[in-house]
Amino acid sequence: MKTLLPMKDVQFLVLHCSATRVGQKVTVKDIDRWHRARGWSGGCGYHWVVLQDGTIQAGRPEALAGSHVRHYNQHTIGICYVGGINEKGQYADTRTPAQKAALHFLLKDLKESYPKAKICGHRDFPNVRKLCPCFDAAKEYADLNALSPE
Repeated sequence: MKTLLPMKDVQFLVLHCSATRVGQKVTVKDIDRWHRARGWSGGCGYHWVVLQDGTIQAGRPEALAGSHVRHYNQHTIGICYVGGINEKGQYADTRTPAQKAALHFLLKDLKESYPKAKICGHRDFPNVRKLCPCFDAAKEYADLNALSPE
């Protein structure tokens, strides 16, 4: 098993979706199991998972690099909301009102810990060919990004 890398200077707070159908019950334990099955060291590659009811579950400790944005993991905190696939099986912003509130709360809290970090989506990184998180995270959380010191 590979040794987990320590987190370095956090530059980004990265939003993801689990790419599961709306209404599908998924927990951090499920994501941990999926990631271990893929051979990822440390299991759940996200630091935080937001369930459909707005519950925030801890994944990987923030002191350890995640496994969610290739080549950027030592500089990013990964936050995943459960969903991202609509009833028709298409990628879509399926966040519930409870998830939206929980994500805003969590991101505001994380910005206090990492004030220089920019909020963005997985899709905003080079060579990512996914729609994840199925919405424009930088635009949605522009108010929180504006809190970053110059």
